[in-house]
Amino acid sequence: MTLDLLIALPEIVLLLGACALMLADLRFGGEDRRASLFMAQCVLLAAAAAALFVLLGTIGQPYYGFNRLFVIDVMSQLLKIAACGAVSAALVYSRRYLLDRSLLRGEFLTLLLFALLGMMLMMSANSFLTVYLGLELLSLCLYALVALNRDSAASTEAAMKYFVLGALASGMLLYGMSMIYGATGTLTLTDVARQVANLSRDSTQHTFLVFGLVFIVSGIAFKLGVVPFHMWIPDVYHGAPTAVTLVIGTAPKLAAFAMAMRLLVNGLLDLAHDWQQMLAILAVLSMAVGNITAIAQSNLKRMLAYSTIAHMGFMLLGLLSGVVGGNWLNAADAYAAAMFYTVTYVLTSVGSFGVLLFLSRKGFECENLDDLKGLNRRHPWFAFLLLLMMFSLAGVPPTVGFYAKLSVLSAAVNAGQIWLAVAGVVFSVIGAYYYLRIVKLMYFDEPRDDPATAPVVGQGSGQRTLMAVNGLALLALGILPQPLMTLCLMAIKGL
Repeated sequence: MTLDLLIALPEIVLLLGACALMLADLRFGGEDRRASLFMAQCVLLAAAAAALFVLLGTIGQPYYGFNRLFVIDVMSQLLKIAACGAVSAALVYSRRYLLDRSLLRGEFLTLLLFALLGMMLMMSANSFLTVYLGLELLSLCLYALVALNRDSAASTEAAMKYFVLGALASGMLLYGMSMIYGATGTLTLTDVARQVANLSRDSTQHTFLVFGLVFIVSGIAFKLGVVPFHMWIPDVYHGAPTAVTLVIGTAPKLAAFAMAMRLLVNGLLDLAHDWQQMLAILAVLSMAVGNITAIAQSNLKRMLAYSTIAHMGFMLLGLLSGVVGGNWLNAADAYAAAMFYTVTYVLTSVGSFGVLLFLSRKGFECENLDDLKGLNRRHPWFAFLLLLMMFSLAGVPPTVGFYAKLSVLSAAVNAGQIWLAVAGVVFSVIGAYYYLRIVKLMYFDEPRDDPATAPVVGQGSGQRTLMAVNGLALLALGILPQPLMTLCLMAIKGL
């Protein structure tokens, strides 16, 4: 029991910290919530330190706890640290934005920490029950965060759409899990893998397993936001406050990647031939719909929403290139490429939405393309940082986005999926248009003659410093990607 509590130390720290924050905010929460914000950052730092402590003690082999419901390995701990970093950055970027709109309340901070707790459970899940528990905890918190601005009709509408579609996706995922449980007689993913290896040789049982697999892949696809389960993303990104959009578009992608790895690779690898075909269709549709539809968008948040759809399609290229035709030689590199892509995409998205938050202020939302016209003349440093982020999303060297796309495309080629790699290159070129359009607006268009475009004031040095670090990290990782790629490869080999 002591070992169980030790390996769940990050989750315990986060849970206790969230509960303490809830109580402390009632007593000390002032108008600017300085004490609550500081406490939330301390909780996030403690949770990340606990994850690092557990990681250093478990490198080499996975550890199982709570009757094998929970697993600790290199991948789960690295993703937890990355998620804590993304949420911490979101708080730094969002502070002024939330204060200006009277949204920085104790419930925002508490829901954010509980959402992170759900992500952590998904990252360490070794059972269908744990996956579903973490997923529902995360989803319920995100529904409430989207609806946090109760006076906004757009936020309320977005929350309702997210809730209805999320409930449908959760039901599909749960139904698929029940089908797999009916065939294997177990909920533990390691035991499911052994049973599936035996049952998949029987054609009748194989058909039954694939039937459940379809619903599981559908649930995963919804959380990733890939076509045709993408309907919620543009409306939720647009309707939610930009600070909440930042949260939804970053750290939960790490949890969704972990869920895909746990369910498909850890549990259902012997059905890889079946789910790879499904993922191939989802990947191509996502890259096509995401990149082509983003061109027609005039709202920055909707454009970044369709960009997310396209990028998750690219991530799937790595995920489906692991074990092809029974060949395991490419598995570790392909899954590591998918993990690298997800982590670097989250890093880039945090910065992209951070710039939008930075340029927004009371009475003005920086969310339309026209709002970026002539940005270089008004704020040259912000324009340069946003240029780096757009280059990274487009896959332009020497930013890290180039290496991320190159790694997943190489994985597809090495797996013999040449047509998928070609499709990825074509849609990447198409997608470069709307990213470079933002660069053109910032550097070559005349600034708007509008009071809303006045110089940004009131932002703290902490936000400015973090944004500079965020942008320059995209360059540094693009020039020297090997340390992060080595960590990702170590994480995959430790599964």
